[in-house]
Amino acid sequence: MSDDMEYAADVLEAAPDDNRRQVLYWRLLARLFDPEEQAGLEAASLAVVEDIGLPPGLLDPQASVDSIVQRHPELAAEFDGLMVPETDTEDAADRDTRDRAAEVRRAALVSKVLLNVFATGSGAVGAGQLSRWQSDAGWLERALGCAPGELRGGRVPGGPGVSPTGSGGGGRTPDLSSLIPAIGPELGALEADLVRRMHLREVLADPQLAARLTPSMSLIEQLLRDKNNLSGVALANAKALIRRFVDEVAEVLRTQVEKSSVGAIDRSVPPKRVFRNLDLDRTIWKNLTNYSPEEERLYVDRLYYRHTARKTTPQRLIVVVDQSGSMVDSMVNCTILASIFAGLPKVDVHLIAYDTRALDLTPWVHDPFESLLRTQLGGGTDGTVAMALAQPKVAEPRNTVVVWISDFYEWQSQPLFDSMAALHRSGVKFIPVGSVTSSGRGSVNPWFRERFKDQGTPVISGHIRKLVHELKTFLT
Repeated sequence: MSDDMEYAADVLEAAPDDNRRQVLYWRLLARLFDPEEQAGLEAASLAVVEDIGLPPGLLDPQASVDSIVQRHPELAAEFDGLMVPETDTEDAADRDTRDRAAEVRRAALVSKVLLNVFATGSGAVGAGQLSRWQSDAGWLERALGCAPGELRGGRVPGGPGVSPTGSGGGGRTPDLSSLIPAIGPELGALEADLVRRMHLREVLADPQLAARLTPSMSLIEQLLRDKNNLSGVALANAKALIRRFVDEVAEVLRTQVEKSSVGAIDRSVPPKRVFRNLDLDRTIWKNLTNYSPEEERLYVDRLYYRHTARKTTPQRLIVVVDQSGSMVDSMVNCTILASIFAGLPKVDVHLIAYDTRALDLTPWVHDPFESLLRTQLGGGTDGTVAMALAQPKVAEPRNTVVVWISDFYEWQSQPLFDSMAALHRSGVKFIPVGSVTSSGRGSVNPWFRERFKDQGTPVISGHIRKLVHELKTFLT
């Protein structure tokens, strides 16, 4: 008998269930952090799996969870809700008396799901591998008590204790507040990495496979970069993915903008004397001196009305976005944001995208999907060409805001800053933005950052909510 087999036999003969479970988890860690097979751990894990009546295929890295379940349908129910935390009602005595053998079985199934999802290897990826990973990611989401695609899409599940099929979760309740922020983005990042490592055109040419892609910023960036090389079915599928992502982001941003008012009350215009504008409380208060205690009546000699007219001067919003490769996240977010503000009354929105050339996207500002399709990502950065388009759009400086989104690593730094400073001095509200991402991360050229600070227009950097707040302050 070999040393590995002797080690496995020793584990089965001498180790209690807790040690068997540890063997499976040690194998999981070894596989995740070192792709080289550990012969001793593999042999011991195989012995444990066979001894508890599970199929050896669970230890095959090439076997998907789907293939395991197809051969052993009874395991499907065990994978569902497998990793959902126990309820807090379980006391210590219950935990101490749990079936230790069942915990070993659970460790084997958990290891299979985690390895298939998180051990993605390196090198080129085929369409079949991506499809298998998406299926395995769906099983991980089911194991966490969610529907397949729910965590990757960042959507909040239907509620505690709800299984993927909509039935009760058997007394287990997912800790959604920690699962979604922690695991959802990781799954999205893994999928984006697999997409980067494969021939994206091959996926897009297959409608079924393309429909299973989860729209993410990384995927949208690739689609925008490669759109000129796509045609037919692949191009149609790429556009569908971009529109799905745009619609999802727009829905989130619209909720942050929708409370913006349409303009300040203009008190220079006399109130319209109609019943619906009658200010009853003020009318009573102003006429209290005319109250007759004997008659118990209030005599009104003057009616007061509310001012309802709003200032009609339109606010002009000029959004200038750096479309170089480092600013894709901001490009997508701000194109969508511009379209939302363009839908508000009395707001005149203009959109300019630039790298070494500038493109006026104002005719399509109401449709972020069409705007994004007209961008050409990549290249260098020369903000002076964008400034040449933006300056003529400033008709009334004090009613104009210019939002400039870039990392400000510019080819002609001093001339560009001088023209920005001139806009600011003219009365334009100038808002330099270094990053408007979902994560809030980004870098800004320190040279520009210091000069903007000295000018009194510090760079907004962080979550897109900061920019929404600044724009609402100006437009209301």
